[in-house]
Amino acid sequence: MSNDETPQNDIPESGRPRREEPLGKDEPLRKEEPAREPEPVGETAPVREPEPAEAAAAPLTGRQRLAAGLWPPRFSRAQLIVALLLFVLGLGLAIQVRSTSDSSALRGARQEDLVRILDELDDRTQRLEDEKSRLEDQRAELDNSSDQAEEARKQTREKERQLGILAGTVAAQGPGITLTIADGAGAVESDMLLDAIQELRAAGAEAIQVNDVRVVADSYFSGGDGSPIEVDGTKVSPPYVFKVIGKPEDLEPALNIPGGVVQTLEKEQATATVRRSDKIVVDALRPAEQPDYARSSSQ
Repeated sequence: MSNDETPQNDIPESGRPRREEPLGKDEPLRKEEPAREPEPVGETAPVREPEPAEAAAAPLTGRQRLAAGLWPPRFSRAQLIVALLLFVLGLGLAIQVRSTSDSSALRGARQEDLVRILDELDDRTQRLEDEKSRLEDQRAELDNSSDQAEEARKQTREKERQLGILAGTVAAQGPGITLTIADGAGAVESDMLLDAIQELRAAGAEAIQVNDVRVVADSYFSGGDGSPIEVDGTKVSPPYVFKVIGKPEDLEPALNIPGGVVQTLEKEQATATVRRSDKIVVDALRPAEQPDYARSSSQ
């Protein structure tokens, strides 16, 4: 084609012909919007602070609600009681499980083993009971130590007094009788006085004194047949006065029994008189003698 022919439309770079449509008569022209300036790259847009009303109305997140519900902890009395009951229930269940496991272990044991275990339990129980009794006795002794010490001293003094009365080293007094033997003919012998002592002791005499001589367990009588009568080497002369401490209701009948001391003395032309008294004083003493060989077994 020549250059004088009708010129062709320009072909765009994309290769497709661009169709140009004619504008209609009634279509208004569109106004073009002003171009926006591009936002700078790398710069952060300013954040607008929320108003106080908006901040108060902002909803809480789930984590914030959980934290607010757990802290600070708030417990009521009912919750504490329920927690305590649950703890006790758990403890009881644990003990039950343990006992069940122990019993299941014994369920498979032999009869001989079970008998041995029962015997050991019985022995252990008995030992514990004995230990308990011993500790209780010790506690009672400790509680009453002061009272026991005073009571021991009191008993010691009383025992010393009783032994002193029997040994003749301590004076004594109490109810008893007085036996007076008058021997005008001089017919009374030492064995007659000794028989009277033996009858009195058999009747319960606790302390005896003949004239001024204390009669004890190892006392002896000698003389007679015209010679002076001696008691433990000390001469005694008539009238012979016996001071005896004991129960008068027993001492007097013992001397007046048929064929007894009183009748025997009357046959010898002697006179025996018995008189009861509520207070007899035996004040004749014997010196305390130290044994040469005998010692206390407690030393």
